[in-house]
Order: sequence, then C-alpha cells, then structure tokens
Amino acid sequence: MSDECGYSPGFKRPSEIMRMRRKRTRSEEFSKPSGDAAQSASSSACVRPFSPGPLFSNTRSRSGGVKRRNPFASIENRHSPRKKRFVYNDDEGAGGRKPEIRTRDDLAFSQLMDKIENRNDNQKGSSPSEDDSLFEESEEDVKTPLQKSPQGISPLSIAPPVCTEYPADWSLKTRLLFTSSLSLSWSEQPKAQEEALGLSQHCRAQFNTLPHNLQDPKSCTALRCAFQQSLIYWQHPSLSWVPLFPRINAERRFAGKNAPWAQDAELRRGLMSEWSASLSSLYSLLKARLCPYFYVCAYQFTVLFRAVGLGGSSSINALVSPTTRGLREAMKTEGIEFSLPLVEQERTASKSREQQILCGEERQQKDSSEHKEDGCCSDDPDGDDNDEDRGSSLSWLEEIGVQDKIKKPDSISIQLHEEGRAVSVDHKPESVVCVEGPHTFTLVNFLINCKSVVAVAGSQTGLPPTLLAPVAFRGAAMHSLKARCVNVKSQVGSTYQNISSLEITGPVLPSSLHAITTLLRLAQKGNFSAVLYTHAPTAILNTHGTTCASGSADLSAFGLHPASIQQLQQPSGLGKTALTQITMNNYSYTWKK
Repeated sequence: MSDECGYSPGFKRPSEIMRMRRKRTRSEEFSKPSGDAAQSASSSACVRPFSPGPLFSNTRSRSGGVKRRNPFASIENRHSPRKKRFVYNDDEGAGGRKPEIRTRDDLAFSQLMDKIENRNDNQKGSSPSEDDSLFEESEEDVKTPLQKSPQGISPLSIAPPVCTEYPADWSLKTRLLFTSSLSLSWSEQPKAQEEALGLSQHCRAQFNTLPHNLQDPKSCTALRCAFQQSLIYWQHPSLSWVPLFPRINAERRFAGKNAPWAQDAELRRGLMSEWSASLSSLYSLLKARLCPYFYVCAYQFTVLFRAVGLGGSSSINALVSPTTRGLREAMKTEGIEFSLPLVEQERTASKSREQQILCGEERQQKDSSEHKEDGCCSDDPDGDDNDEDRGSSLSWLEEIGVQDKIKKPDSISIQLHEEGRAVSVDHKPESVVCVEGPHTFTLVNFLINCKSVVAVAGSQTGLPPTLLAPVAFRGAAMHSLKARCVNVKSQVGSTYQNISSLEITGPVLPSSLHAITTLLRLAQKGNFSAVLYTHAPTAILNTHGTTCASGSADLSAFGLHPASIQQLQQPSGLGKTALTQITMNNYSYTWKK
C-alpha cells in the first residue's frame, strides 16, 4: 500500500527513492510483451525523452509512465545525431522481424528519398502520399550544422589574405641570409656563359620572363642569369685592398691598410677631382630619370638621393643622416633649405596635446564660472572689480617694491636654451635632414666643396666618400655581391631536417633585395625566409618627406625591373626602423621590423 501511494520509510533519502522508482519502471517495461513495447515506443516516438517523475497513480505505473517533453530543450539538441530512437518498418512488422535502430539523420534521409519518389509519381499522374509541407520539413531536417548557423563555420576554412609585397626598405644591408627547405644550390657556381649573359642583361637593362612553375631551377639558364644580374652594383672609388663600405664607425676595417693618399697631397686632389666628376654625373642621371637613386657614404653621415616619383615624392629629394648642428649651420650658410621631419612631427604632436589640454582647462573654467554665477548674488557691485584685480599679472610686485629684484629671462639665455635643444638631437635619428626640389643641386655643390666630408685624421684620412648606385655612371666600377650556399641540418621536434641556406654579403641596395626575393619566390615555390642585417645609421632613411606624388611619371628608363620600380614608388611605412626578417609562406609575405 505504501508503494502504490508513493510513501517510503526512507523519506529522508530522496535520492534512494528516485533510484528505486527508475529501476521499477525499467523492470516493468522489459516485462511487457513486444506488442505493448512497440505501441509505447511508437506513441512516444515524437516526444523528447525526459526522466520520469514520481508515479502516484496506478494507471501511470501500469502503462509505464508517459514522459513529458522538456520545455527547455532546443531544436539542435532534439535533432542531435548522437541520440538514437526506434524506427519500425510497417511492411516488415507483419513478418515478425525485429525493429531496426536508426539515427535521426538516417530517418530524415529515408523520408526524403520516399518523398522524392512520391513527387516523381505525382508528375506521372499518381496521387501524392503525403503533404508538401512534410517534404519541406524533411529537407530542413537534413541540413548540415554549417548551413543552419554561420557560427558553425570553422576559422580554418577561411583562407588568410595573401600579401604579395613587403614595404620598401631604403636602408643599406650588409648581409642577407636566406633559408629554405628546398635546395638553393642553383644560385652558386654559375657557368661562364651564364655570368656573361647576366652582366650583359644588366648593362642593357634587359629582363627575361621566367616561367611560373620551375621544376628544376638548377637547369634553368634564365633563372641563373637573372640571379647574377641582381647581384651587380656600381661603386666609386674602387680600391681592391680597402673595404669602402661601411664608412661610419669603420676605423678598424681601415686600420693597417696601405693609404698612400694620406701623405701625398697631389694624390688626394686627384681622388677628389675624380670623385666630384662622378657625383656630378650621378646627379645628372638622376635629374634625367636615368638613375633611380644613389648613396653618398661619408665617414660621418650618409646621403640618399632619390629621383622624382620614388618614395611618394613629387620632386627630387635627399635625406642626410645623422647630422650635427655644425653641419646644419653650414648648409644654412650655403642657402640650402631643409626640414627636420621627425622633429616637426614631434612638435606637431606636442602642440596637439597642448591644445587638447588647454581645451579641457577652458571647459573646466567655463563650467566653474557658470557654477559660480549661478550660486552668487546677481546684485553684487564688487564682482567685476575683483575679476579685474585677479587678471592683473604682476602689479602687486610694484606695490611692495620688489619688481627690480626679479630676474627676467634675457635674449641671450633664450638663445642658449634654443641652441641646447638643437644640439640635443645631434647624432640621433631625429637629426635626419630632408632636402627637396632645386635645393638638392645646391646640396651636391655643398658636398663637393665642403671639407668636412673627408676625414682629416684617423685611418680614413684623405679618402673621399663612397658612391653606390644600381646603374652605371662616370668613373664607376662594376662590383658583384658575394653569394655562398651551404646545406645544414636543423632540429625540428625530435627529428633533423635538411635546410639549404644562401648567404649574400656586400652593400645590398633596395632594388637588389627586391630582385633577389622575386627570384627566390619562383625557384623555392613560394616558401623561404630571410634574415636582413641593416647598416644601422641608414635605417632612418625610411622616413619620407612631406610632399606626395601628384600623377604618374615615366620611370621606365631607370634600368630596374618593373616590379622593383612599382615597389619603390610607394612611401615606406617603416618610419625610423628597417626590416630585419622576411618570411614567405605559400606565396604570402610576412615581415618583422
């Protein structure tokens, strides 16, 4: 009697009561005949399973309990493919076959196939067996989760954006180290014919079209010729026993070298005369748009001259870095107008910050004055007089007689303060000077006549600055970068992987870097990495001027590859830094500064 009414002596342990009731329900279901089981299963086929509650009536206990639907269940949970249900075939039920267990996806697919067959029969003239709404519902049931919700789309299925170019880097590189899983042996030991063809193509500014799919780069003569062509640069002066790059902080490289010009004044004058003619020739080529850019590497500073249209400039421009106050004063004396881009940017940023602070203070004062006007009495006759007394600056000093004892700043102290600020940027990246337009010609004359461009003491005494350019000019000697290929083993996890490396040393110009990476992109099937070693004083040359290019200029006569010209036309977004690493993965560039 106590069991039928749902009463138990162990009332203090409801978990035990629920466990016994579940056990009793299962035993009653298994004890019923197959017909009742089929009937109960078919009746509860469209109802979501839910744990039964306490059975207080005899009818519910005998019928096995009608499980109610969970009101908090979602459509996705109700249609979960993990939960299985009994599906009976009416045609085979009479034959006494056992029920077949299927998932809901199998059921929806079978229903869809049945509806398709019925629709085909309808087109032939037979009557439909079911309503069209059921057919539409079954189609919705078989939709995949990716079609139901856009949130189900995996992020791996979205392809990342492809970056086909890296930003232009106007700094000079001293060493490049390329690594790739594919062999780089095709870049070394060129044949005599391949080397000669590469030199001829460079002098004639000819560029071959390479195939996109290179099966064997080592057997591709056009690729090896193009690689030799990309290693060539032009230099003046050319002294085989003296390394002429880099020049800044390179006294140890010149120590112990034979320097006959240091004691012979006639030899120094001859070297300077030839150097002046070479510099004038370079500027003439630059002005005629036959040379894209060139570098003047002195022992104290480096100058980069760029033609019209390069670096986002609409005129010929030159960048000088690092500079000193004495050099800038000498340039002013010669009538050279220049700007300090980084200093001006800093001043603009500080002025904008000060304006924001002043605006905030004015708003606070305005709010406080409005609050005081609202709080004070309006018939106060002494209010205006008090404001005028507060506005008077230092009139109270005259009343007490100490105005003569106050030290006022004079013009000399103000000038010294300004000069101190000017000297504080010497030999720093902020001291970079930008010269634009016709003043670049005055700058060339200044470099020819200025005595400070040549060292008067030390290991570089009497040696003129080094001129570097990607094209030929008067008095220049053709040089080639040194390339060396080495195969090494690198540990990847618990195994060792063969990696091929290519080392290139020498003054690497921006156009040479782009030409080499373009060839590696084809030969290494879009997968390689490069470590770039920058000449530190030239990293600031990525700073661009204030003028922007207005219209397209004809730059086809520069003697560079069209892809390199297109890259160097864009303003560099590196600022005061330079590229230190370039990685290409699946024909997409990534880089680090």
